[in-house]
Amino acid sequence: MRIANHNSRAVLLTSDEAGKDVHTASEGRFGPDLPSLYNEWEAFTAWAEGVPSFEADVAIDRSLLGSPSPAPRQIFAIGLNYSAHAKESGFEEPDQLPPVFTKFVSALTGPDSTVALPEGGNTDWEVELVAIIGKEASNVSAADAWEHVAGLSIGQDLSERVSQLRGPAPQFGLGKSFPGFAPVGPWLVSPGEFGNPDDLELGCSLDGEEVQKGRTSELIFSVPALIQGLSQTVTLFPGDIIFTGTPSGVGVGRNPQRFIQPGETLISRIEGIGEITQTFAAAAS
Repeated sequence: MRIANHNSRAVLLTSDEAGKDVHTASEGRFGPDLPSLYNEWEAFTAWAEGVPSFEADVAIDRSLLGSPSPAPRQIFAIGLNYSAHAKESGFEEPDQLPPVFTKFVSALTGPDSTVALPEGGNTDWEVELVAIIGKEASNVSAADAWEHVAGLSIGQDLSERVSQLRGPAPQFGLGKSFPGFAPVGPWLVSPGEFGNPDDLELGCSLDGEEVQKGRTSELIFSVPALIQGLSQTVTLFPGDIIFTGTPSGVGVGRNPQRFIQPGETLISRIEGIGEITQTFAAAAS
């Protein structure tokens, strides 16, 4: 099952170009928006699985796509969750739950967007697999964690390194939460759509040059392990978003360092999900 947030309505996709409006198909039982689906996720998925087929009634316009979870209560982001990225960042590989920080909801956007680069900053890229919670999770075991995941999507944990790293203490949440710094999409793909949801290729390209490439099987803490670890402390609610970490290849870890410039385009991809595209502009004067 793949679900898009199209023009603020939940749409079950029949292809990348078309789908069925959930509210219409369910005769008003579910929808019309995505947040209401997450609040009834188990009932909704049971209904959707019981419908033999859908005739598309919506032509997908990518300019109308929003985040597949447009109103999460919480956005979590995980640091240093790939060995090579930990090394390029100057840290040891974590042997317990990696660093956890938040991206604020005001940074959240859909999959294709124009992002203003903060003036005087160094904006960096971090392609990430995103997990969206479908069932409340508290003290969940890794063995049961996938039962609490509505689906997977693509995220860019865009990061402004100057404000993120300056003292007296790092400001990860603020440095990663400028407007447009949390694009997610293009849609949600349920775990059952993948042959192995724990092993997906991901990467991104900046102006046509591949800058990151990896596999989610290289995560130090897998999606189930992250849900287990997070849920020991906090309650995960339906619609919550987890950015699971980025592979190596970020700009701050290069020699010489490289950061995004006005006019450049960043395309991020994950196997079995698709692509998202960010273009960058100079800050308004």
